[in-house]
Amino acid sequence: MPTSSEETDDILEPASPQAVHIAEQALLGALLFEPTLIAEVDLEAKHFDNRTHALLFAAMRTVPLPDPEQHRENADWVAAVYAKARPQAPGLPHTYPHTLARACPRPEHAAAYAWMIRAGHTRRTLRIHADQLGRTAADTTLPHQVEATVTQAERLGDLLDQLAGQFAPHPGSLPRTPLPPDTVAEATEEAVDDERLLLATATAHPRTVKNMRWLTPADFTSALHGSLWRCITALVHRGSPVDPVTVLWEAQQTGLLDGTVTTRTLLEMLSDTHGVPEHWGEKILHRSLLHRAGTVADHIIAVTDDPATTPYQMITGSRRALAHFASVHTRWHRATTPTPPPSSPATRNRSTPPSIRAGPVPAAALRPPRAGITR
Repeated sequence: MPTSSEETDDILEPASPQAVHIAEQALLGALLFEPTLIAEVDLEAKHFDNRTHALLFAAMRTVPLPDPEQHRENADWVAAVYAKARPQAPGLPHTYPHTLARACPRPEHAAAYAWMIRAGHTRRTLRIHADQLGRTAADTTLPHQVEATVTQAERLGDLLDQLAGQFAPHPGSLPRTPLPPDTVAEATEEAVDDERLLLATATAHPRTVKNMRWLTPADFTSALHGSLWRCITALVHRGSPVDPVTVLWEAQQTGLLDGTVTTRTLLEMLSDTHGVPEHWGEKILHRSLLHRAGTVADHIIAVTDDPATTPYQMITGSRRALAHFASVHTRWHRATTPTPPPSSPATRNRSTPPSIRAGPVPAAALRPPRAGITR
């Protein structure tokens, strides 16, 4: 069984450290060589992946800087930093400062090391937010699941806005990571029943369909049901008569009656009405919104898990993924927001859904870090 000292060594010196771990060691080593560089490094302890590294960096920020001449003569400041961090990191070996010093090839490259650490923090933070979005969308125990999912998506959008200006754009800004295919929403018994009831009630009340542009065939868990919804909406928008027979004919014209669906089954489905179309449509869109949130989360996680993606590529790819959720959210807002009377002033200023920032990244961005810092 490994001792606590061995476990600490594994944390501070992993067998196969990631590049960001090496960058953290290099930066801390540079600051041990040149403590004055601390004022020029735009980092906080939270940006470090390794907890012990974060504690050492915080200690460096806390312990008064030494006189440069004296620092070249003795290691008093290094000892003070170690003593400051040690109580919160009891397993920190006294030899670790020497390890950090050896890990730094060029102290004047501290700015580049700091940029790598910030990039690693961006990757981890984006992944955490995307994972939370996926968990929220899948948590059926939440009392207001849609609202919670939208809130998490807005937080992700806010984060992307904050990060967009921190990394300069570059050629090939779109991530090249192969994205997982969009999963098909589970066609549960309840979902199938809701979709069939929508098709039947829409056939019985076609006038209502004109006001349901917020529902699309892609929102259905069944491809057949989505195609039948397209048939019904096509008839409505053409001003054609709508009833089970005309929908059956439209379905035949679009190739839906291919032998797997019989005319009798289709007629029976379209004749079993209950409730109103809007009710069933909102339930279908509710599932579609949550499913889309999960898909967006999967895409962002795939991008952040690819070590070859740059920070700007992660931000761009995440914003593009979030745009797909924003479009469904806009339709949900239209479906669930009561329409005021035409003569009401509110009609002319109808509320819009809370903005979920997505799409192109703002052009303004900080320049890349300098190649080095003069010692």
